[in-house]
Amino acid sequence: MVTVVVLYHSSHGSVEAMAHEISDALEFHGADVKLRTFEKKREHDQIISKSDLIECDALAFGTPTRFGMMAAQAKTFWETTSDIWLKGQLIDKPACVFSSSSSMHGGNEATLLNLSLPLLHHGMMLLGVPYDVPELLSTRSGGTPYGATHVAGSDNSNELSECEKRICRAVGTRLFNIASKLK
Repeated sequence: MVTVVVLYHSSHGSVEAMAHEISDALEFHGADVKLRTFEKKREHDQIISKSDLIECDALAFGTPTRFGMMAAQAKTFWETTSDIWLKGQLIDKPACVFSSSSSMHGGNEATLLNLSLPLLHHGMMLLGVPYDVPELLSTRSGGTPYGATHVAGSDNSNELSECEKRICRAVGTRLFNIASKLK
């Protein structure tokens, strides 16, 4: 069985909604999904541990955009992972990234690139969204070749558009397929 960690930080619920769409696609294909957060904000939240990363076969990682960068909670966690980096414990694991912003040009693509940096340093294999996902060409809200995105709007809506949901599911499916082939 493929074990996938879906790691996220969510301020207003949209990144959590994306995490659940990705998780649903992974579970549909038979993955053992471990939803993890950086801090316990709600009763059901489970905090990420380094052993979660070491033991998983793949990772989906998302935060809201913070001026084109990842949320501070995520950065703080990744700064504690030098020990597993030194041992190469994440090398060759597939990973994908996802993000949400308040506006269409609010920094989602820059955030996705920022989220990718610690994964690349750890030697993970970064998966984007290929253009065979039709919603990537038809979306009027979130979705990029770098990863799944959501545009929440000024009201911080956590209601994903149908295109955004399909892109999240496509990301989960692709992550499962690649992790399965590698396992």
